[in-house]
Amino acid sequence: MWVIYALLSALFASLTAIFAKVGIKGVDTDLATAIRTVVILILAWSIAFFRGGTSTIHTLSKQNLLFLVLSGIATGLSWIFYFKALQLGNVSQVAPIDKLSVALTIVLAFIFLKEPVTMKEILGAGLIIGGTMVLIIK
Repeated sequence: MWVIYALLSALFASLTAIFAKVGIKGVDTDLATAIRTVVILILAWSIAFFRGGTSTIHTLSKQNLLFLVLSGIATGLSWIFYFKALQLGNVSQVAPIDKLSVALTIVLAFIFLKEPVTMKEILGAGLIIGGTMVLIIK
């Protein structure tokens, strides 16, 4: 089932890039990010509320809250820079660079989370990096 969710994530991430490129034309990217964030805020809280996720809010630890806040900050900064990059560059070049996050995440998970890295993951990350280079070089 996780594969279906991952594929849906990829689909909506790709639509995000397309919709954002059209939506930010002539718009300040910080304002565009703020508007997008409000929409996501309403959508995420609505889903959490209607699916019962808010009933466990009292079980969150200080560590949970700290790292969720840090994740939110990282997400916000990612969106700000992504929108600025989309405004200045081509979607077909910005999106692959953004997806370098996959290779970087493998490295960071190894360093900070002590997750094992196999040759398959090293090869996959290398292919992502190589594919990105092929796509962005004009």
